[in-house]
Amino acid sequence: MNHHLDDQGSGGLDSDELALRRMLHRAVDEIEPSDGTLEHLRRAVPARRARKRQAAVGMAAAALFVGTAIPALVHVSNATGSDVNPSVAGHGSQAQGGASQGNHPDGGESTSGTTSGRTEDKGKGDKKVEDKGKSPGATAGATSGADPTASSPATAPACTTAELGSATANVDVPDSAGIVYGTFRVTNVSGTACTVGGQGTVSPLPQGAADGTKITVVQHASGDAAAALPDPSLYVSQLVLAPGSAYDVKFAWVPSETCPTDNGGGTDGGTGEPSPSPTPSENTDPTAGSTTGGDTGTSTQLMREDGTLDGSVVVSHTPEAGSPTVSATVSNACAGTIYRTGLLAGS
Repeated sequence: MNHHLDDQGSGGLDSDELALRRMLHRAVDEIEPSDGTLEHLRRAVPARRARKRQAAVGMAAAALFVGTAIPALVHVSNATGSDVNPSVAGHGSQAQGGASQGNHPDGGESTSGTTSGRTEDKGKGDKKVEDKGKSPGATAGATSGADPTASSPATAPACTTAELGSATANVDVPDSAGIVYGTFRVTNVSGTACTVGGQGTVSPLPQGAADGTKITVVQHASGDAAAALPDPSLYVSQLVLAPGSAYDVKFAWVPSETCPTDNGGGTDGGTGEPSPSPTPSENTDPTAGSTTGGDTGTSTQLMREDGTLDGSVVVSHTPEAGSPTVSATVSNACAGTIYRTGLLAGS
């Protein structure tokens, strides 16, 4: 083979190279691209480049997320009382970020190392504050869902007589069974919240022909005669009253006997027989009642038009604080049972 310069053609190629070039040109002279090949290349090449950029950006974002999520998780576990060392967690996140992160595809530097370092310092500071100012149960109390502005029995003092007032009583008409229902309501008239720590007392006072020995007060229970009273499951042992709010105590009068009758004409206790002449030991004052037979004053009580002696029961409620006392009068009541409820939140 001649390697001298005079054996080279134009372009610096010798005769053998030129011959090989002509052979290759002849071999591909009849090969032509298919229709639309150029347009396909114009679309495919930019699309491939875009996919590569998206994949690179996605990998960088995933690495950044992992590098920041692990320190945050360690910080949350520390806030709930874990013994995890935040400094160890911070170094671990830095090591992970160094292995999987670096320069971003656009040439910028990754900030995962700096972010991890700040998270580590923040975790240490939060743990110190937690250890210094919180009790072991503080976190559980903060997440219990209670309104921090609401008063609780632990913060509101007991209600005094000066704070309770505007006491009212309401008595309904007898129902078909002759049962009378009523409600006592007591309001906090002060400007601060206070706690009612008990259900108070309900007491009867017989009037006229009513017989105090035949009147009792019992606590309402499910299934008793006072079916319209609230269910005992609604009672509360203590209640915080905000300023202007009230609590209720309800009662029901269930008669056991009707009031006695007097047929007139000097009859005694409705027996229809004339009263005997007074003995020296009896009270002869015409304005005083008889003291015999354990029935005090039934022969001198006022009578209604139907001949029944007039009797009533005054039902009173006194709060646990001792005042104020509010009363309600049940008419045509001489013997029966008063069913009372416990402490109820006012509606």
